[in-house]
Amino acid sequence: MEGERRQRLHRRPQLSAPGVICLMLERRKARKLALEILYQKEITGRSLEKIMEDRAYFEESEPLSDFSLRIIQGVLKHQKQINEMIEKYTDNWALERMPILDKNIIRMGIYEMLYEEDIPFSVSINEAVELAKIFGMKDSSRFVNGILGRIALELRGSHVGRE
Repeated sequence: MEGERRQRLHRRPQLSAPGVICLMLERRKARKLALEILYQKEITGRSLEKIMEDRAYFEESEPLSDFSLRIIQGVLKHQKQINEMIEKYTDNWALERMPILDKNIIRMGIYEMLYEEDIPFSVSINEAVELAKIFGMKDSSRFVNGILGRIALELRGSHVGRE
């Protein structure tokens, strides 16, 4: 049974190099949009439905991909479990004192590691670190990398991991 699961987890769609690059860029863009919406939701306290209505009203806003929606809905659905993991791995950091962008980037990375089986942990961590470099503060990328790296080690040890 475990061997079958491992084979399924390591099976990747066969894409050409341009196809892989295109998928990577689409997912990076989807993560950025997901982060923007999660950040907006936390800052304003508005419902996801209202935020989406407002986005649809403005023509210049980009449509969300299925991947963006999965991340947003997944983070919100599993936020309690994800927050507990963050609190477990952040020494001397109260969740409410953590920078909102860092917190949401970490939430997205944890969501991917737990629920997006086709994405290797290393990719989820790297993409989160890149978002932190772009949107976070000076040390955000190191902070995000440290927390997600420790969580990935535990998940790998519990056989939830994919690499």
